[in-house]
This record gives sequence, structure tokens and C-alpha cells, in this order.
Amino acid sequence: MKKLYGALFLLSIIWSTSFLFIKLLLNDIGPEAIVFYRCFFGAMTLLIIMLIKKVKIDFKNLPKISLIIVISLFNHAIPWLFLSFSETHLQSNEAAVLNAFTPIATLIIGYFFFSQKIHKKQWIGLMIGIIGLMIMMNLNPSTIFSDNIIYSILMLFVTFCYGLGSHLTKKYLQQIDVMIISFLTLGISGVFGFFYMVVVGKGTLKPFVNFEVFSGVFGLGVVCSGLAYLLFYYMVKEGSAEFATMVTYIVPVFASIWGFFFLNEPLSFKMILGLLIVLLGVFITNSKQKSKMKNSKANAAS
Repeated sequence: MKKLYGALFLLSIIWSTSFLFIKLLLNDIGPEAIVFYRCFFGAMTLLIIMLIKKVKIDFKNLPKISLIIVISLFNHAIPWLFLSFSETHLQSNEAAVLNAFTPIATLIIGYFFFSQKIHKKQWIGLMIGIIGLMIMMNLNPSTIFSDNIIYSILMLFVTFCYGLGSHLTKKYLQQIDVMIISFLTLGISGVFGFFYMVVVGKGTLKPFVNFEVFSGVFGLGVVCSGLAYLLFYYMVKEGSAEFATMVTYIVPVFASIWGFFFLNEPLSFKMILGLLIVLLGVFITNSKQKSKMKNSKANAAS
């Protein structure tokens, strides 16, 4: 469990920068190009690592390609497109807060479509986490949904995409190497992203001729996508879909920290208090699951 929690916090730190990168890139290349370049740079990063480590893909043992395509679209292409569109009208911290509903969406999808039970502790932990987020960001539902309702709904749709994609990954790609899963899903999403970008007439080569744009795309694609999804799929496989999506609870915390150091945004007492409450929610939500994982390992060993 120590490795899983270490991966959780490391991924939180990495993904907290993605909302900033997207906001900075929107004016230069737009949502469509952001999705393509994010997937492209992420997939190329993993391809290089696979070539260095001589990782080979055994296509005979992979699930149906149609299934991998569906998982790719719900984990990457679709949510990233809607996330980028939402940030054209929402602030990056508002998008991060709304994105923190992913664990709730994951629980709901698991209950209705994957025959999973929702325990009282899980609901309590999730609610505590939401309260912590609202305190930390000094936000409440009315301030988020009062303006730009369509874009707020888009962000909620993003959370359900992540939830569904996580459950499908856990159910159908459990036996596939984490690096291979990450490469295939990012690569497939990149192909769809490219064709969508071209069809809507939003194609651009700006990342290759403008250093600032290249830097943003590099950070978003290589770090926040390629390397980050190695951690994400690791948590899905070794933990669960619910545990992996808990990362969205902690992302706004670190997003606020980035703002404090790089944008001179104040780090208030409310933010610190909110951080502690969010961490309490994460612990409570996963305490039951943690004991179950230990029991299952003990049974397997015996």
C-alpha cells in the first residue's frame, strides 16, 4: 500500500500542472490540437522507453482492438477534449474542483454497470473530501454552477468518462503490462485526435515553430500524459479504479500550491485546513478497501 499511496501523491503533483498547461495553450493552438499533441507526445515518450527497455507487444494476447479503442477514447481522447473546451470558459481551479467529482462518478458507474457495492465509509469519505475541497478553494456549488453552466456540465461529463474508462481498464486490461496499456491507449487516442483536428480544420504546427508552445505541449504530453499514465494504470491494476481516481481529490491541492509559488497566489489558512480534510476523506474512503486488499493477498498466500 505504501507504493500505491506514493504513486497517488506523485501523480497528484504531476496532474495538478495539466490544468495550467491547458489554460496557457488554449489561445495558441485550441482544444482540438491540445488533445492530439498531448496524446502524440505522451505516446512517443512511452515508445522511446519501450524501445530502450526492449518491451515487445504480444498482439495475440491482447483483448479485441475494438475494446482497446473504447477504453482509449474514454480514458483520453473524449475527456481531454471536453476538459479543454470547458477551460475556455472556466478557470483552471474551477475545472480542477469539478474534476474532483471523478471518484463519485467512478463509484456510481461501478454500482450500476459493474455490480460493485457502495459502502457507507466510501460515501462518508467522499463527502468529507468534497467539503475539504470547497473549503480550500473557497468555493461552493452555487458559485461554480451560477455561470457557464454548459461548461460545468462538460466537466462533470469528463468525470464520468474517467470513471468508466478506469473500470473498463481494471476489468479487461488487468493482465496487460502497464507500459503497453499506456502506449496503446495514448497512441489510439492520438490517431483519433489527429483526424478530428484535421476534419474540423484546427490543425497547426505551432508547437514545432514556437518554443513556448512546444514547452507547454512537452510538459502536458510527456510528463502529464506519457509518464503520468504509467502511474495511473499501475494504481488501477494494483489497487482499484476507485483508488486510482482518488487522485482527482488531491490535484486541486497541489494546483493551489503551484499557484502560490509561481503565480504569487496566497496560501490561506482555508487552503491548509481544506488540504487536511481532503486527506482525511481519502483515508476514510480507502480504509475498507485497504483491509480487503490485505485479506485477499493473505488468502492468496495461504
